[in-house]
Amino acid sequence: MAVDPAYYFSYTPMNIAPEITAAIFLGITIILALQTSRSQGPRWLLILSVTAFSEAVGYGFRTVCIYWTTLGTFTAMSLFLLLPPNALALTNYKTLGEVVKSAYIERGYGSTQAPKSFILRPGFITWFFFTSDVFSFLLQGAGVGISTQEGQRTLAKQTVLAGLAVQLVFLAAFLWIAFYVFRDQRFSVGRGPRDVDSREAKRRVFRVIIGTSLLLYVRSVYRVAEFVGGYGSKVYGTEWLFYLCDTAMVLAAFVFYMQSFIGYHFQRDGESRAKDDDAAL
Repeated sequence: MAVDPAYYFSYTPMNIAPEITAAIFLGITIILALQTSRSQGPRWLLILSVTAFSEAVGYGFRTVCIYWTTLGTFTAMSLFLLLPPNALALTNYKTLGEVVKSAYIERGYGSTQAPKSFILRPGFITWFFFTSDVFSFLLQGAGVGISTQEGQRTLAKQTVLAGLAVQLVFLAAFLWIAFYVFRDQRFSVGRGPRDVDSREAKRRVFRVIIGTSLLLYVRSVYRVAEFVGGYGSKVYGTEWLFYLCDTAMVLAAFVFYMQSFIGYHFQRDGESRAKDDDAAL
């Protein structure tokens, strides 16, 4: 049964804004799909296109909620707007893992081996953080699911908060590792079409990794504040904060990905192009 949108939102959501945002994310979906194809980058970069499309679907449900708000449409909107950005973090984990792995392969180590001077094995970065991301994803999804049950709002909030807390902790740890790899000259990145040398390529790739991770961190902090305050709080009930701290952060992250598309720096088999490029100099 349809109800007044304020029953779930605690305010009457703006018209036009979600429609425009959905259209923007659909455009981003197409651009990223084309970039993945033209760059002949690894197929896991399609995660970016799928995430952008999921965001568009989420804002599509938000549009529906303006005119016809039910528990089902509100829950679908919440799922599609809360969970997909987690996949952007997964893209960063995979990218950093490929940078580390390619450096070890070029130095004669196995793809899952690491020298004693570096405690993190190449596979650790991808799979350890991937596991944390999935765990966070499941907790947040479970929290949204629990919220559909009468009298379970407190448990739902605690579950989502647990998922967001996991995400914040591991994002912070990942950022520390990313800074370490960026500063360590043993790790290089293949040149893209706009790079003068591999050092410029590395700066470009890590600008994307670190910049998008910081944006996702700000978004997660906002989501924590939203759920801590709960329904009816100032953070939860202020729509412009949602568009500033969630929508704008995710859009800015996609701008990073499109402006410096990382697919140009990796071959489809996942190995870095750095070795071949440096040999050609």
